[in-house]
Amino acid sequence: MASDFEDLGQTVAAVIGLGSMGAGMARSMKRAGLDVVGYDIAPAAIDRFVADGGRGATSPGDAVRGADIIVSVVVNGAQTEALLFGAGGVASVMKPGSVFISSATMDPAVARDLAQQVESLGLHYLDAPISGGAAKASSGQLTIMASGSRAAFEAAQPALEAMAAKVYELGDAAGTGAAFKMINQLLAGVHIAAACEAIAFAAKQGLDLDKVYEVITASAGNSWMFENRIPHVLAGDYTPLSAVEIFVKDLGIVQDMARSERYPVPLVAAALQMYLAASGAGMGRDDDSSLARLYAQLSGAKLPGAAKGSR
Repeated sequence: MASDFEDLGQTVAAVIGLGSMGAGMARSMKRAGLDVVGYDIAPAAIDRFVADGGRGATSPGDAVRGADIIVSVVVNGAQTEALLFGAGGVASVMKPGSVFISSATMDPAVARDLAQQVESLGLHYLDAPISGGAAKASSGQLTIMASGSRAAFEAAQPALEAMAAKVYELGDAAGTGAAFKMINQLLAGVHIAAACEAIAFAAKQGLDLDKVYEVITASAGNSWMFENRIPHVLAGDYTPLSAVEIFVKDLGIVQDMARSERYPVPLVAAALQMYLAASGAGMGRDDDSSLARLYAQLSGAKLPGAAKGSR
């Protein structure tokens, strides 16, 4: 049944994936005046969104039926493809002229293939990976690296304005946005690994880690990731804000892309091994700053506190 909002001509947006990022994106669109319906495989996530005043759906198809904009906040290309074209895939029930905004991090070649399939059905596809974290998702301050047709951008505009502080229009074909995101993930993954290596090394030297943080964040060796992640280590709190497994996936994609281009990525390779080791040690679902714990385990360095994450 059409909602009163639809009757009044209000833009309807469906969000598939109500995790820490998707829930914040959904709230930002609702706050901006869109009629937002959400779905997640975890019923509790749907319940939380409904409690916030959103509308819940019983399936992805139920969520997207009648929606003008579908925002997909799943993990990767395989999940995006399954959402679109798997059993109960939403592509078959999207209304003509609606736009599918894909926020998952994926290989650019996969993004191009999905866009071609979606567009062949008379629908629009916007390749639009995101950056900024859960807090910026909730405040509508994300950075979105988008590429797609002019029609896709126009159809997606109400959602983009609600979710992002910066929308970079990077080209007229899907895949370019995904490629930009992989460059970002290369840097982010390496920087987190370097930050964790440095703070554990400082601990091994017996330095005052709070003072190390103060000095480094005021010095040339600082990075956004050092400044953002090391407080988790100082607090001994590895509750996942961005999990180790994210970079197992993303640096794996970077390495696959580089191999296909015969391009060397030795820093990526080294960092990926540390994420794999942390995952193998049981920290895969913990915060990615857990690499510091791994270094500490390997070296006998003493870090603050007991972990408050999943291990």
